[in-house]
Amino acid sequence: MCGIVGLLVKKPALRRRLGEWMVPMLIGMTERGPESAGLAVFGNPVGKDERKISLYSGMTEAGSEFNWSGLAKELLDHLDMAVAVEARGNHAVLTVPRAPEAVRRYLREHHRKLHVLSVGRSIDLFKDVGTPAQVAERYAFDKLSGSHLVGHTRMATESAVTPDRAHPFTAGEDFCLVHNGSLSNPNGVRRKLESEGVQFDTDNDTEGACRFLEFRLREGDTLTEALHKGFEELDGFYTFLMGTADQLALIRDPFACKPALVAENDDYVAIASEFRSLAHLPDIKNAKIFEPAPEEMYIWQA
Repeated sequence: MCGIVGLLVKKPALRRRLGEWMVPMLIGMTERGPESAGLAVFGNPVGKDERKISLYSGMTEAGSEFNWSGLAKELLDHLDMAVAVEARGNHAVLTVPRAPEAVRRYLREHHRKLHVLSVGRSIDLFKDVGTPAQVAERYAFDKLSGSHLVGHTRMATESAVTPDRAHPFTAGEDFCLVHNGSLSNPNGVRRKLESEGVQFDTDNDTEGACRFLEFRLREGDTLTEALHKGFEELDGFYTFLMGTADQLALIRDPFACKPALVAENDDYVAIASEFRSLAHLPDIKNAKIFEPAPEEMYIWQA
């Protein structure tokens, strides 16, 4: 059992309140997922040639004392790459001036315990062990702004409680997924993707779904086409909530046994596993509230 939350703010003038509105949503899912929590937030994209890389240092010897400015100097000295760093304890978002492959290769060679959480022009990602309230306070989630976000609280059922196994999972660029449920064929999905050269970071079943859908996108599918193939290939009980640079998407399996509710009005689209995470939102009494149908796609444009 896990909790999912999603929020898309329609009016640019309200996007500064994204984190403020989201934190009670995430904390409302504590009983569904008290072990770890995380979110991916999408904001204004960096330049066309730039990329943002979200990193986690909690598995290094230095932990939250990791020398992020020292890392920036290393990248300047060794890669001739000037990097902007926004650090929050054991997390940091690097903005690099060109494609991120050289940075990722340098990190693998010199900082193997630094964990890459996400890459893209729009996405920042934070996740860690602890209750949702602890994680939200640790990384000042209430101060986040942007157009939309995807959040999750985890109660582990099939892999260890570690930051890298917390949700959201990411693959490729500007794509993330959170999951409530369990897949029955993650190993088969993994084998098929590995034969195509896709590499995995964890043994979590959700990573298989995330990488499968992102692989379909890289193969040229639209998001709708990728989700159709997901219904064909991904077996089990699931509610998936996904974020891209400009979309929020929700699907449920054919049996729809994992809960989800949507509230939509002129200001926002809000998604949660239970209504208590929606009840505090402004003007919720006038929102259209509905339960998503099984094996249907719901996609909102940011």
